[in-house]
Amino acid sequence: VRLVESGGGLVQAGGSLRLSCAASGFPYGDNIMAWFRQAPGKEREWVACISPDGPIAYSDSVKGRFTISSAHAGEIALEMNSLNAEDTAIYICAAISGLRTPAFYGLCPTGINDYDFWGQGTQVTVSS
Repeated sequence: VRLVESGGGLVQAGGSLRLSCAASGFPYGDNIMAWFRQAPGKEREWVACISPDGPIAYSDSVKGRFTISSAHAGEIALEMNSLNAEDTAIYICAAISGLRTPAFYGLCPTGINDYDFWGQGTQVTVSS
């Protein structure tokens, strides 16, 4: 399984960026997918997730500014608006195995240990 992120870059505070994640090699069914981020010196934190059976959720720090979407299975995007310096981080795409996804029916997991597959990440830097 391979997850590849794209779309990161440098943006001024108040600006917008759109991140994409393309997955390949999923051996089983549909997968819950999510975005995490990790800022320098900080722990990895959950940002948003999207489930094939409908649930979408956001962390409080990005709610109302970020939008997660999925055009089709295995691809997700993160539209980020009103960016500020606190959003500076490496943004990492993650997915739960299709074998385990049914166990999370109706939920949008937020824990790092819930996810089976991870991308390398894409850097987002917001200048103030």
